[in-house]
Amino acid sequence: IVVSGTAKVVFDGTEHLLLQKQSTYVPPNTAHRVENPGTIPLVMIEIQNGEYLGEDDITRFPEADAEVSSK
Repeated sequence: IVVSGTAKVVFDGTEHLLLQKQSTYVPPNTAHRVENPGTIPLVMIEIQNGEYLGEDDITRFPEADAEVSSK
């Protein structure tokens, strides 16, 4: 749920542009990326569900991290 700013959520080859009070659903085991395409800081609430919700249940993609850190 976007609290403020704009979120660009990319998954399944599709970009979803979300504004304040909007949300989307990313199915389990789906690679996805969230970024802020605007100038207003992005504040969002992420809700995770499933049997296990630990941080070690997240797979990081180095190429996506490198892309973000190079901006």
